[in-house]
Amino acid sequence: MKRIASALAVLAIAASPAFGEDADLGASPSAEEGFSLLEEGAKIILRSMMDEVEPALKDFQRDFGAAMDEMGPALGQLVEMIGDIRNYHAPEMLPNGDIIIRRKSPAELAAPQPGEEIEI
Repeated sequence: MKRIASALAVLAIAASPAFGEDADLGASPSAEEGFSLLEEGAKIILRSMMDEVEPALKDFQRDFGAAMDEMGPALGQLVEMIGDIRNYHAPEMLPNGDIIIRRKSPAELAAPQPGEEIEI
């Protein structure tokens, strides 16, 4: 966060003399110059944010990869057991905190969904 604040301060300081010099000449800064300064400032801010976030992203990637290696076979079995997710209703939370996922009845599976085309 300190890097972002310092990047903004550097941008503000760098931009102010440029505007001041143009004001002394009696000409206003062009929109193109202003956009280029904003672009440079945005690049500085994004670079500093990426520098701060990059270690955390690498740790997340490493940890997530290890978790997927461990859970992958179990998830594959679960997908085979469930089949098509469209065969189920949306999850419901009961008053006691239990979460249930009800399977649709054959009649519900045969009925067209809203917005679905019907063959005649």
